[in-house]
Amino acid sequence: MYNKEEILRKVDILYNMWKKGSLGGEVMPEDANPHLEKSSLENYLYFTLPMALNYQRNSYKLWESALNTYNDEETNFVFNPKICLEKTFEDVQYALVKYKIALQKQKQTEIWLSLCKTFVELYDGDIRKLFDSLDNDVNKIKNFIQKENKKKFPYLSGTKICNYWLYVIYQYTDRKYKNINQLTVAPDTHVIQATHKLGLITDEELNRSDVQLIVVERWNELFKGTKYNPIDIHTPLWLWSRNGFKEVINVE
Repeated sequence: MYNKEEILRKVDILYNMWKKGSLGGEVMPEDANPHLEKSSLENYLYFTLPMALNYQRNSYKLWESALNTYNDEETNFVFNPKICLEKTFEDVQYALVKYKIALQKQKQTEIWLSLCKTFVELYDGDIRKLFDSLDNDVNKIKNFIQKENKKKFPYLSGTKICNYWLYVIYQYTDRKYKNINQLTVAPDTHVIQATHKLGLITDEELNRSDVQLIVVERWNELFKGTKYNPIDIHTPLWLWSRNGFKEVINVE
C-alpha cells in the first residue's frame, strides 16, 4: 500500500516546482492556437475536434498541425462541422492530411466527420450547447458522452481523452464547471509513468491492461479531503515525466 502522507508531500513539492516553472511547460501543446475569442464557437470547435485525434502521438505536433490547418484558407473549413458535412469525404481527408492533423487518413477522417455529424444533429453545430444543456456539470457531461452516447463521440469518449478535453475546454475557453472535482487526471503515458514513479501504483499495476482506470481511481482516493482536485496535478505530472523526472525538491 502506498504512503499517503509521503506522496502528498511530494505532490506539494511537484506542484510548487511546476508553478515556479522548474518543470518546463512555459509553452503547452494547446498554446498553438489562433487566439480566438474565448467564448466563441470557433474557439470551442478548435479545441474539440483535434482532441479526438490526440492518441499515441506527440501533442505538440498535433496542435501545431491544427494551427497550420486553421491558418490555411484552403483547409480551415474542417473546423466548421456544417461545412465539413457538405464536402466530399476526399475534400475533408485532403484538408486533414495536408498538415498532418490526421495521420491515419481513412480512420481519422471518419472520426472527424462522425463528430461533426453528432455536433450538427444534436446541437446544430454548436458544441457549446452540449455544456449548456447539461448544466456545465462534469458528472452529467461525462455520463452523457462516455455512457449514454459513447458511439456518437468516437475517441472523445475515452477515459483519457474525455477528461483531458474537458480540462482543455476549461483552460482555453470561458467555460466554468460544476463538480470540477469530478474531472480526473487524464491517464496518458506520461501521467501513468509519473504516477508509478511517485509510488502510487505498483510495478505490477503499471503493466496491467486496466492501468488507466487504476491511475484515475488512485488519484481520486489520494486527493479526497485535500485541497487538490485530481485534474490539478495533470500538467505537473505530464511535464515531470516528459522532461525526465527531475528530482523532486523544494523550489524557493
